[in-house]
Amino acid sequence: MSSFSLCAIIPTLNHYKVLNKVVQEVLNAGLPVIIVDDGSDKITADTVDQIGLENAQVTVLRHEANRGKGAAFLTGLQHAKAAGHSHALQIDADGQHDLKDLPNLISSARDNPNCLVTAKPVYDSSMPLGRKIGRWFTHVCVWVETLSFKITDSMCGFRIYPIAPTLDVISEEKVGQRMDFDTSVMVRLFWRGISVIEIPSKVIYPEDNTSNFDVVKDNILITRMHTRLVFGMLLRLITLRLGAKA
Repeated sequence: MSSFSLCAIIPTLNHYKVLNKVVQEVLNAGLPVIIVDDGSDKITADTVDQIGLENAQVTVLRHEANRGKGAAFLTGLQHAKAAGHSHALQIDADGQHDLKDLPNLISSARDNPNCLVTAKPVYDSSMPLGRKIGRWFTHVCVWVETLSFKITDSMCGFRIYPIAPTLDVISEEKVGQRMDFDTSVMVRLFWRGISVIEIPSKVIYPEDNTSNFDVVKDNILITRMHTRLVFGMLLRLITLRLGAKA
């Protein structure tokens, strides 16, 4: 890749309490920011608009109705490509991620422009038990789907994507549009030969954090996603085996 141009994409749905702090820290790292308001309530929409008005390096995009985290990130990704960026940082709007580790992610992405660079979460005691069990279920599924232990956490929303191959995957394959996005896009990129680089980073669950995770609906989505990925893995094995015999 001839040049490295990075922006940040921050999808948000009713996260406004720490959004300005997250945006300011990303701006301080020298990155332009794209906020995608995914059908938020008025207080969040007003907060997003105010941040956009106060910062020339912030672009505000909006879905009038909620479409999901993955769909919001895709909207930001398409805008980033049109603006000439080669890479996009994905970061959550709720303040979970330790942005002190952002320089490490940026440095690694710049040195490895064809890779997906992701934070590898280091959790403290604030992580809910139910989320911990759910994450381990996904970890095991991903090891099966990739026939590899190279991805140790596929659910962290703090990562840097190479834009072109990511848009190719999203346009050509079935990638989740909601809470099933992060894992499905990472596995499918891995299948296409995009290496994953993991950078340890602290993650916390703030006491007043607003979670958009729907225990029933999102667990059903994630289960369906893993079913598709497992069958996709089996199809890949058959195809590779037939190719080896040809």
